[in-house]
Amino acid sequence: MKILKRILVVLAVLLLVAQFIRPARNAGDTSRDITAAMNVPEDVDIMLRTSCYDCHSNETRYPWYAELQPVGWWLNDHIQDAKRELNFSEFKSFRVRRQYVKLQESAEQLEKNLMPLPSYLFIHTDSRLSEQQKERLISWINASRDSMKKIYPPDSLERRR
Repeated sequence: MKILKRILVVLAVLLLVAQFIRPARNAGDTSRDITAAMNVPEDVDIMLRTSCYDCHSNETRYPWYAELQPVGWWLNDHIQDAKRELNFSEFKSFRVRRQYVKLQESAEQLEKNLMPLPSYLFIHTDSRLSEQQKERLISWINASRDSMKKIYPPDSLERRR
């Protein structure tokens, strides 16, 4: 019984100490945002900010439970992974090919209902996209890609194989 009590005390102390080790928060620089790189209509911007920006931008709205460690560490890891894949706050700094490909991948993720993640939607129900909203986003993405095709040579846009 004494061993169990000691283990619980050690765990409690470790959990308490963990509360002081916090991951860095996102910075809100918008100078390289997708809205600075492309014509993003207001309705599309609202959908992106509501359903995508928490994980895929430097403008994360952290929930209260992000203050509790190790949950905060897990959320930070998830956000960093998502931003490595696509960061709307850095979109303007991407090469044209990468912008084009990331738009294509985004449309594919929406079509396959892979984004927003079901685990994210479980808590953030306001981020759920209706079929009409998904169609609107996909339509905007395709129109944006078509506009890029008119400006840039095809070999500067397509993925290299």
